[in-house]
Amino acid sequence: MVTLLLGAFVGIVLGLTGAGGSIIAVPLLMVTLGWTLPQAAPVALLAVAMAATIGAVTAWRQNLVRYRAATLMVIVGWLTTPIGVAAAHRLPASVLSILFSAVLALVAVRLLLQARRMPEETRIVAARLDGGDARNAVCRVNPESGRIRWNSPCAAALASTGAMTGVLSGLLGVGGGFIIVPALRKATELTMHGAVATSLMVIALVSTGAAIGALAHGAVIPVAVGVPFVGGAMLGMGGGRVLAPKIAGPALQSGFAVLVLVIASGLTVKALGLI
Repeated sequence: MVTLLLGAFVGIVLGLTGAGGSIIAVPLLMVTLGWTLPQAAPVALLAVAMAATIGAVTAWRQNLVRYRAATLMVIVGWLTTPIGVAAAHRLPASVLSILFSAVLALVAVRLLLQARRMPEETRIVAARLDGGDARNAVCRVNPESGRIRWNSPCAAALASTGAMTGVLSGLLGVGGGFIIVPALRKATELTMHGAVATSLMVIALVSTGAAIGALAHGAVIPVAVGVPFVGGAMLGMGGGRVLAPKIAGPALQSGFAVLVLVIASGLTVKALGLI
């Protein structure tokens, strides 16, 4: 029951924010079950992958997913995931925890700044938002077809995003939505809706690949924990998408950012042996 509730919480976070599910999943498993990061990562990745799949399928039906862009990021992400997985099995658990804490802190700061400077973008589901910054976008969108106009700078920007997502997924067990969404908003003219929808497809496939890679390196997913956690995440994702239009906004995102900072601080203290 505990792992079911934890999974549901992860899914709700993913549904409300469009990202951040695995950032919460890994430390929750570490704290509640006493696992190390390499033990928690595969379970977290699998749960986030299944939850993201539900969101991606829903967005696909709404014609929001830019599947060509997502496919490029996924392919590159699959190629770089083994690098992260191999590094995760060579680095000490304390070093991995500190790295994870640093990523958490960076994500929390970005969320706080976004909530303050761009409050409209915190309403991912409810708001009707304009496209990304056209001044800096290297991936232009055809206004008639809604498709991305491909060129070398566009392909390079998307490939580099996929590469970083793959490495971090394999190394820390994170889905990478916190990287993909801002990157798409900066490099493309996609709306926030389109960026989140495309991100969910990438998260679902890259996280699955990272989980498979971890299992190939000897990781074990306990059925008694994995099944309810994954099931809870899938249920939570559906609930999060229903609640988002009603409660998503700057206050919710700021609260989530503060929670992430608290978790980062706790992981750092524990990794340094201060408690």
